Amino acid sequence: MRWAYASHLMSDFPTTAESLQSSTPIYQPASAKLDLPRALRALRALLRDKENTTQVFEIMRALNGRSTARGYRRLLRTAQGGRQAYEREELIRHLDDDAAMVIYPPGTLGAEYLAWRISEGLSAEGLAQESRKGLDLSKVELRHPYAWFGRRIRDVHDLWHILSGYGRDGLGEACLVSFSFAQTRGLGWALIALGAALNVRKLGGGREHVAAIWEGYQRGRKAEWLLGEDYRIVLAEPVETARQRLGISPALLYDAIPAARRNRIVKVS
Repeated sequence: MRWAYASHLMSDFPTTAESLQSSTPIYQPASAKLDLPRALRALRALLRDKENTTQVFEIMRALNGRSTARGYRRLLRTAQGGRQAYEREELIRHLDDDAAMVIYPPGTLGAEYLAWRISEGLSAEGLAQESRKGLDLSKVELRHPYAWFGRRIRDVHDLWHILSGYGRDGLGEACLVSFSFAQTRGLGWALIALGAALNVRKLGGGREHVAAIWEGYQRGRKAEWLLGEDYRIVLAEPVETARQRLGISPALLYDAIPAARRNRIVKVS
């Protein structure tokens, strides 16, 4: 299971003409009102069971409010954002297309992602399916630009695993969540990162784990805004070149913790 951004905005585009014609509900943005009790219930369930992905999405729905809308408006202010918003490419289709992904040369983000996805037995569509659980899609305007941007946040999550250098172990996911909060400003990310940090002692972690999570936030804050990138271009870049260009510093504190100790932090991933 992967931690990932989730809200009712993140369901995929309809894929048939019939569904496009029938998908006509009025778009309803995520509520600006925070629902902290709901988020805390979901967090407790998540900390008990790392495979309970549904709770991640519950937290995001309860706390992320208008962060998706703010992110979309920020995209429009970037040099290439208007074009990307107009094209509204669905990254999931490209990321799960093995024939398209194998063309990326060794060492590029695209090649590294494909190898990682295969080795982990994951797919972008699998994450999308998790994001749709429990939703009434008849009440979501899938074609709204905010909905597209929400899917974009979801679909780059695993690319950020590669770019950030964080693994799918408990600590790596906690660090990436902290990194993602700095990038998206969605409070759901912040709650999960805080919950992981507070849960460290119970699971045999230490101060170095908390420091690594905090470093994740600092790295995300200092990096360029990754949601404004054209990922067709980034996928074709060597990973180290992309990291340098985007200002993604090394994960020094995370890397310093032995792999055997990285799961002694939180029962979520």
